[in-house]
Amino acid sequence: MEQLRHATAIMADAGIRRMMILAGESAWSSQHVQALARQLPGDWLWVGAAPELPLHCATSAMRTLLGREFLHAVFDARNGLDAEALAALAGTLKAGSWLVLLAPLWNDWPMRPDCDSNRWSEQPEAIPTPHFVAHLQHCIDADSECVLWQQNQALSFPEFASRPMWHAAQGAPFEEQAAILNELVKMPPGVAVVTAPRGRGKSALAGMLLRMIAGKALVTAPGKAATDVMAEHAGDRFSFVAPDALLANTAAFQADWLIIDEAAALPAPQLRELIAHFPRVLLTTTVQGYEGTGRGFVLKFCASLDALTRYTLSTPIRWAVNDPLEQLIDTILLFDEPDVTTAPQGGVSLQTIERSSELQPSEQWQGMYRLLSGAHYRTSPLDWRRMLDAPGQHFIAAISDDETVGATWLVEEGGLDEHLSRAVWAGFRRPRGNLVAQSLAAHGGSPLAATLKGLRVSRIAVHPLRQRQQIGQQMIAWAKEHAPQDIDYLSVSFGFTDELWRFWQCCGFELVRVGSHREASSGCYTAMALLPLTGQGKALTEHEQTRLQRDICWLQPWIDEPLPVISVEDRALNNDDWLELTGFAFGHRPLEACLGSLNRLLLASDLPLNALRARVQQQSNVDTICQQLQISGRKGLLNVMRQEVQKALEKLDEQQCIALKTSLLQLQFFH
Repeated sequence: MEQLRHATAIMADAGIRRMMILAGESAWSSQHVQALARQLPGDWLWVGAAPELPLHCATSAMRTLLGREFLHAVFDARNGLDAEALAALAGTLKAGSWLVLLAPLWNDWPMRPDCDSNRWSEQPEAIPTPHFVAHLQHCIDADSECVLWQQNQALSFPEFASRPMWHAAQGAPFEEQAAILNELVKMPPGVAVVTAPRGRGKSALAGMLLRMIAGKALVTAPGKAATDVMAEHAGDRFSFVAPDALLANTAAFQADWLIIDEAAALPAPQLRELIAHFPRVLLTTTVQGYEGTGRGFVLKFCASLDALTRYTLSTPIRWAVNDPLEQLIDTILLFDEPDVTTAPQGGVSLQTIERSSELQPSEQWQGMYRLLSGAHYRTSPLDWRRMLDAPGQHFIAAISDDETVGATWLVEEGGLDEHLSRAVWAGFRRPRGNLVAQSLAAHGGSPLAATLKGLRVSRIAVHPLRQRQQIGQQMIAWAKEHAPQDIDYLSVSFGFTDELWRFWQCCGFELVRVGSHREASSGCYTAMALLPLTGQGKALTEHEQTRLQRDICWLQPWIDEPLPVISVEDRALNNDDWLELTGFAFGHRPLEACLGSLNRLLLASDLPLNALRARVQQQSNVDTICQQLQISGRKGLLNVMRQEVQKALEKLDEQQCIALKTSLLQLQFFH
C-alpha cells in the first residue's frame, strides 16, 4: 500500500490517470476495494449494480455525469461490461485518479456469460463474450502503464517510466483555446461548432467566452448538471435555460448569443429550431464513440448547415498529453480516428469475413470496425461488442492493395414461430431483436411476415476517397449472391432521404414501409426496403408494395416530404383490411400502421365515429379532440377509436367480425 500511495502521488504530479484491474472472486475484490478507498483520499465513485461505496451511479445513468469530475472510481464488470459506460467514466476522472476495474477470475473471464450482452446480442439469455474479453485482456497485458492484481497474487507495480511535472490549468486559456476565443469574439452572426474528445476544455472555453462577450448570452444543454465546468469559468455571466423551456417561449428569452453544450445529444430538429432564434450560436460537442451521436453530429447535422465555422481542440487540458488511461481506453474501444486522407486506388476484391477461431480479433477485423465507425454516425462501442461476439452476424469486406476500403455488416433476422409472428402482428408480443422482421409484422400487412428469414444490412461504409465507384453496390450484389439458401430477402432500415433511397434502389431494393414520425436523432422518417431472394421473399415484397401503393394517398398527408410511391386507387375494403382493422379494434396494432384501412372503413361506414374521423380524416390535434369529446389523454383517445372501429365492423358484417375477433384473441395467450 505504501507503493500504491507513492505511485498515486507521482501520477498526480505528472497529471495522468491509470487503470487498476482487480481480477478475482467477488468477495476478494470487494474487500480490496474497501482497502483502496481507505488508503487513498478521493470521491471513489462506484459505477455498476449493487453499489459498495457511498457515491454511486448505475451504468445506464453514466451519461448524466458527463461534464463532471471525480477523483478515483470503481467500475464493476464482474457480471457484465458496458463498454460505453466504462469509457464515459474514464472521461470524468481527474488527473491523479485510478480507475479500478473489477473483473472475474482472469482465466475464467472469456467464457463467463456477460449480462451486458442482454442489451445487444438479441439472445434470450446472457452469452459469453470471448472475443471481446480476449481483446481487452490482450490490450491490458500489452500495456505497461496499468496494474493487474489477480487473486492469490501480491499487488506489484511495474517500473513506470518517469514523466515531466504537469501544470494544471489556472483559469487562463491555453494556446488552442485562446486562438479559438479570439475568433469567436469577433464572429459575425452565424453558427460555430467546437468539437473534441473529452478533457480538451470545450466547456471551459465556452465559459471563458461568456465572460468575454459584450452582449447577453444564454446557455442550454441536455442536462444542467453537465454544465458545471462552464458555469465555473463563466461566473455570474452564466444563465441556463432548459431546451424545452427555451422553445416553449422563445420570445421571453432574447439574447445575442446562445451556447449549446453537448449539442449532439439533442435531437436535430430541436437544434435547428434553437439555432433559428438567435443571431450567434456556439455548439460544443464530443465526437468520441461512447457519446453515440457525436460523429453523426459532424457528418450529418453540421453538414446540413449553410454557414458554419468549425473548430477542434486536440490538446488535453484536464490531464497530461499521452495519459495512460485515455490511451488504454482508446486501444480497447478503437477510438483512434481512422485516416481518411489517403486510400489505395487499385482494383477491389470482395471477401466474406468470418470470425476467426482465434479469440483475439485480427487487424482486418479492427480495420472494418474503424471504417464503419468513421463513416457511420451511429457506430459505437456497443457495436464493437456485437461485431465480436453476437451470433447471426455476417461481414463483407472490399479489399484494395491489402487495405479495407469498404465494409458491409449484415444481421440474421426472422424465422419466428408462426404463432409468435401473428402475436407480433396483433401487438401482443415484442420479442427481443429482429428490427425489420418484427416491423414487417407489427406495421405491415402480413401476420406471417416474421416467419420468413432475412439478412438486414445493419451498416455499410466505403472509404470517402473510394465513394461514387459502385463499391457499395458491389458489396450488396455479393451479399445477394452468397446469402445462405434459406434466406428469403435482404432488408434495410434507414432514415429516408432522396440520396439514400437512390442508392438502395440502385442496389435492387423495393420500398415497403415509411414511418409517419421523424426520428429524433436524424430528423428523418424511418424507411424500410426489401430485396427478395426467394419466391416467398418476392411474394412478401409484392404484398407490402401493393399495400403501400393502396395506402399512400392517406399516408402522404402525415409525412411532410414527397415519397416515391405510385398511388393505386382502391377505396374498397378487402380481406386484408378486415384483418388489419380487427387487429386495431381488438388487438394492439398502432394507429399509424392502419391509416389506409381506417380511411377505407370511414368511407364504408355511415356511423358518426367522431373520434376516428377527427383524428384520421381531419388529422386534428390529439389535445383538441380530447377537449372536444371530453376524453382523458392520448391513451383514452386511442381506446375510444378502437371501440369505434369495433362498432363499425360489427355493423358492416357482424358474423365476419366475430369470427376474426375470436381468432385474434387466441393470440394473446401465446407465450
